Amino acid sequence: ERQDGTTVDLTLALDRKRRIDTAFEVYLGLYQAITGPEERQKLYKEFSPGFFDLIVIDECHRGSAAEDSAWREILTHFSGATQIGLTATPKETEYVSNADYFGEPIFTYSLRQGISDGFLAPYKVIKVHIDRDVEGYRPELGQLDRDGNEVEDRIYNAKDFDRTLVLDDRTLLTAKKVTEFLKESGDRFQKTIVFCVDQEHAARMRQALINENKDLCDENHRYVMRITGSDKDGQDQLGNFLDPESKYPVLVTTSRLLSTGVDAQTCRLIVLDRTVDSMTEFKQIVGRGTRVHEDTKKFYFTLIDFRGATSHFADPQFDGDPVQIYEPSEDDPITPPDDAVVDFGEGNQAPYESGDGETIIDQGFPLPPGNQARKIYVDGVGARIVAERVEYLDENGKLVTESLRGFTKTALKKRFASLDDFLRRWKSADRKQAIIDGLEAEGLALDAIADELGKNLDPFDLICHVAFDKKPLTRRERAENVKKRDVFTKYNARARAVLNALLEKYRDEGVLNLDDANVLKVTPFTAMGSVVQLIKAFGGKDGFEKAVHELQDALYQETA
Repeated sequence: ERQDGTTVDLTLALDRKRRIDTAFEVYLGLYQAITGPEERQKLYKEFSPGFFDLIVIDECHRGSAAEDSAWREILTHFSGATQIGLTATPKETEYVSNADYFGEPIFTYSLRQGISDGFLAPYKVIKVHIDRDVEGYRPELGQLDRDGNEVEDRIYNAKDFDRTLVLDDRTLLTAKKVTEFLKESGDRFQKTIVFCVDQEHAARMRQALINENKDLCDENHRYVMRITGSDKDGQDQLGNFLDPESKYPVLVTTSRLLSTGVDAQTCRLIVLDRTVDSMTEFKQIVGRGTRVHEDTKKFYFTLIDFRGATSHFADPQFDGDPVQIYEPSEDDPITPPDDAVVDFGEGNQAPYESGDGETIIDQGFPLPPGNQARKIYVDGVGARIVAERVEYLDENGKLVTESLRGFTKTALKKRFASLDDFLRRWKSADRKQAIIDGLEAEGLALDAIADELGKNLDPFDLICHVAFDKKPLTRRERAENVKKRDVFTKYNARARAVLNALLEKYRDEGVLNLDDANVLKVTPFTAMGSVVQLIKAFGGKDGFEKAVHELQDALYQETA
């Protein structure tokens, strides 16, 4: 930062002779830009060891955490400066340790605390168990794969599927389940990330989702996209997927490219169809959904887990402080994964320093030649869902398995202290729909519990029945009770016709915002006259709204 307040990227501070411009006060840089395996690439040495007073390392759980990393030499060079490491996922493994270098955290802020404070979105988890994953798969004697080769006779399990053995029926079932969830939610345009085993699996999953959502894909081919390191069309759409103002893409399949470093503010659904062994990576994946986005009323998100990855939630370390388990030893050197390389630019590559196979392989970094195992494709095996359970986040930040009805009752009673409290708030609300919208924003969609009860109930009756054990009335019963009271006699013929039609809208369609004049623009009101004429029958807008509010009071009159 110069005296005028401007900052500079380290790479831009170079002159043509690759000398550093030291006239700035604040520098922004990437490890890869200022060092490399060759001495000429170690640009950080252009600064004297005492040049910087403060160094901030964002995402310090990456290369900064490993003692023998290519990056650590930079921090060692500037050891006299105060160094602050920032990360949402501190890493403590037998290979690498943030605490070993940076010391004990001076400030921590847990996911649970962030959710409790309203800064981060809570979540529910749907665990789906597929028969092949639970029981495993053993090929029949002489079973041939898609290429006509005999399949090795052994038991294949969940870790084999889509990595070494592909059961296409399993992929189709997964895509079908995800699509069913979106349809049942009532919003097929909620941004969704599907994490797959690898890029090839992500391509197959994309095609399966296209087949299941052909109607919306015909409207716009970007409804389902694959965003991986090798897919240029998909990568070109990454910005649109992250942009809250952009409608497309909606569903994206990936392997690891979207697990870190992307701010998916409006992501409402995360699908896990691959195992996640690393706690660090699991936390990063969950972080794709924890953003709150008030403008689009995104206050919670859902995880659908097909591979048991969410078992990490039960780990005491998931939301706790990391425990240092790494002990430096010359006899036990760090061994990075064989298949991980990082490109320094200009054609130079060096091993990527990660203790748990960090999520870089899908980011365009190359694999060694000949290291790609051939997959076996087996058709006609079949797959079915054998179990499914929903877990919700309780007040202590722990996932608990609970019936939808039990969960809804607990949540409603937290919002409404008593039946009288609910009745008072319902009666005082001019827009009844506003109460329902508020519940949905908190993750309480009443449509789901209505489907479970199998009754054509008003949201009012759902709340009274589920939360306070009141006997419910159907919308038809409530509408008939109003007609029996003959409450419309004081109005003229046209006004009575409008009120009767509004009552039928409520009975048949569950419309709550009856005082919204826009409802008069559809049938059967269009046959009764113009909107202006119909409102005039009540003496004007105020008279119309007063009459509708009296109708609403009559609907709920017998509940005390």
